[in-house]
Amino acid sequence: MDQKVLEEKDPLVLFMPSGRRGRFKKGTNVLDAARQLGVYVESVCGGRGICGRCQIEVQEGNFAKHGITSANDHLSPFGAKEKRYAEKRDLISGRRLSCSSMIEGDLLIDVPQDVQVNAQIVRKAADTRLIERNPAIQMCYVEVEEPDMHKPLGDLDRVKAALEKDWGFSDIIVDQHLLPRVQSILRAGNWTVTAAIHKDMDTARPSLIALYPGLKNEAYGIACDIGSTTIAMHLSSLLSGQTIASAGRSNPQIRFGEDLMSRVSYVMMNPDGCEAMTKAVRNALNGLIEEVCAQSGVDPQDILDTVFVGNPIMHHLFLGIDPTELGGAPFALAVSGAVHSWASDLNLALNPGTRVYMLPCIAGHVGADAAAVTLSEGPHRQDQMMLLVDVGTNAEIVLGNSQRVVAASSPTGPAFEGAEISCGQRAAPGAIERVRIDPITLEPRVRVLGVEPWSDEPGFSEQIEKTGVNGVCGSGIIEVIAEMYLAGIISEDGVINGAMASQSSRIIEDGRTFSYVLWEGENRLTITQNDVRAIQLAKAALYAGIKLLMDKLEIDHLDRIGLAGAFGSFIDPKYAMVLGLVPDCSLDRVEAVGNAAGTGARMALLNRDHRREIEHTVTAIEKIETALEPKFQEHFVYAMALPNKVDPFPKLAEVVNLPEKTAPQDSAGGASGGRRRRRSRG
Repeated sequence: MDQKVLEEKDPLVLFMPSGRRGRFKKGTNVLDAARQLGVYVESVCGGRGICGRCQIEVQEGNFAKHGITSANDHLSPFGAKEKRYAEKRDLISGRRLSCSSMIEGDLLIDVPQDVQVNAQIVRKAADTRLIERNPAIQMCYVEVEEPDMHKPLGDLDRVKAALEKDWGFSDIIVDQHLLPRVQSILRAGNWTVTAAIHKDMDTARPSLIALYPGLKNEAYGIACDIGSTTIAMHLSSLLSGQTIASAGRSNPQIRFGEDLMSRVSYVMMNPDGCEAMTKAVRNALNGLIEEVCAQSGVDPQDILDTVFVGNPIMHHLFLGIDPTELGGAPFALAVSGAVHSWASDLNLALNPGTRVYMLPCIAGHVGADAAAVTLSEGPHRQDQMMLLVDVGTNAEIVLGNSQRVVAASSPTGPAFEGAEISCGQRAAPGAIERVRIDPITLEPRVRVLGVEPWSDEPGFSEQIEKTGVNGVCGSGIIEVIAEMYLAGIISEDGVINGAMASQSSRIIEDGRTFSYVLWEGENRLTITQNDVRAIQLAKAALYAGIKLLMDKLEIDHLDRIGLAGAFGSFIDPKYAMVLGLVPDCSLDRVEAVGNAAGTGARMALLNRDHRREIEHTVTAIEKIETALEPKFQEHFVYAMALPNKVDPFPKLAEVVNLPEKTAPQDSAGGASGGRRRRRSRG
C-alpha cells in the first residue's frame, strides 16, 4: 500500500497530441519518459543537446479534463546544453529541449509537429492534417572511436559498435554501396557521423542505408500518387513531418492509351509495351523529384524513404510488372501485399540506399490508391456508414464502418475527365468548370478556369481574352448535364427535349437528335445527345457498383460520402447527387476529401504504424467483383435515369427543386411528346 501511495505522488505527465500519459519519478528525463510511453520525439544527436529536434512546449494551466495542473516550473531550469543551443540556434521562446529537461511536477507537454531547423526551407502546399510521426528512418549521430593499433577493429565495425552503445541498434545490416565510402566519411567528419537507420517492422533487422560526416540534422521522404491521368508528388521532412514541396504532372502513359484497359491492350499488342510505359512513368517521377527538390533546395541524396500508391495497373507498370493478367477475369494481381524495394532498383534518381514502400492493393481493380484513401479517411475507424469514391477512368469504391468494409471497382471510363465528350477537355485554363442555366430563358452563365468572374459579371470579357474558352472539364460536364435536367432541357431518361427549340435558340437540331449550345464564341461548345449518353453510362456504372456494395451490407442509406481524387475535389456534391452519381445523403455529409490517396501515402511515409494498420485492414476488406454480380445490370439500368429510376432522393429534394417525373421520349428528340406528368413513385 505504501508503495502504491508513493507511486501516486510521482508526477503525472501527459504528451499531446498523442494523449499518452504516465507517472514518472522526479528527475526523469523528458525524452526518456516520452520513449517509455511510445511517444515519438525526434532526436538526431542522441541527447547531446546539439540537434534541437527534441523540442517540446509546456502548456500551463489547470486542465481538469486531464486531471493535471501544468506549469513551466514543473520542469528543471535551463541547463548548460539548452543555453548553448539557444545561443547558437535561437531556440523559440517557450520551447525546451526534452533531452535536457527533467520532470519536477505534473506536466501537459505538447510535442510540436513543425520543428524546422533548416530555415531556408519553405513549405509548399502543406496540408493541415496532423500526422503523428514514427518514420521508418531514424537519424543517429554518433562519436566513433579512432583507430587504435591495439584494437584492430574495422572502421565500419566501430560505427556499428557506437550505434549499439548509443542507440541500441544491434545486428545492423549495412548497404553495400556504403562499404567503399565509410572510411572517407569518418575522416571527413573527424570521427563523428550521422547514420540513417531504416527499420520498418519491429521484427526486422535495422539497416544502415546512408552515412553523413558530422551532424546531419535533416532527412526527407516522398509520398506519391501515380494516377492514370495525373501524378502527384509531395516532399516531406521525415523529422518535422511538414510537407515542404509538392508538384504534379500528367502521366505520360496517356499517349499509350486514355484509359487503363487501352494501356493493357497496348502491352498485349506490343512486345516492348510494358517496358515503354514503365520507362515513361519512371522518367516522369524523376522529373517530379527534380521539381520538388528545386522548389525546396533539397538535395535528392537526402531523400531516404519513399511511398508510392496507384491503381493496380499503375502499380504493376511502375514496378515493371506486365499487367496483362489484369485485363480479364479473374483479374489476377502479380502481388497484392505491400511491396518493399529500393529506389535504385526502380531507376529513381535518389540516394542509393533510399527505400521504396508501396501500400497493398485491395483487389484486381481496387488498388493501393484505394487503400491509401481508406487509410486517410478511416471508415474502418468509425461507427458511421461511410462511402468513399475515387472517381476516375476506373472508379474505386469503398463502403463500410468499424464492423465491416467492402470494396469494388466500376468501369466508368474517361467521360468524367473530358474524354468521349464532344467539347470535353482536361482541367486547364480556358476550360468551363461551373455552369448555371436559367430555367425560364435557358440562358447559361459559366465560370472558366483561370478567370475569376462569372460570364455575366464585370471584368469577365477582359479576362477571358487571356485564356479563351476552349472546352468543358469534368466538373463543368457534371454541372451542365445536371443543370440541363433541372431546367427541363433533358428528361429523367436523358433525352434532350427538341420541343424546347421553339423556346430557345440554345436548343438546336443536330441530325436526328438535338443539342444544347453552351457557349457561343470563337469556339462553339455544344452538349450533344451523345455527350449526355456518355455521362449517363459512366454515372450508371458507378452508381450500380455502389448499390451492389449497399446490398452486400444490407443497408438502404449512407451517413457520410467522401469524394476523393483530383476530380472528386472539384465536384459540387449537390450536382453529383442531382446527376445520380452517388446515392441520396444529407448534402452537409457529402464532402470532397481532396487527394486522399496522397494523404494516405504521407501517413504511411511519416508513421510506420499506419503501414501496419492498412496492411491489416486490407486483409479484412471484402472484395466484390461487379462483373460477377447478377444484380449489377438491374442497378445499371435504373441508374441510367436522372437521378435514378427507382431510388428516391428525399434529402436532395429538401434543398433542390427536382423536376417532376417525365415520360420517356424517343431517341429522335421526342419533339412531339413534350413533357408529360406521370404518377410519381412512393
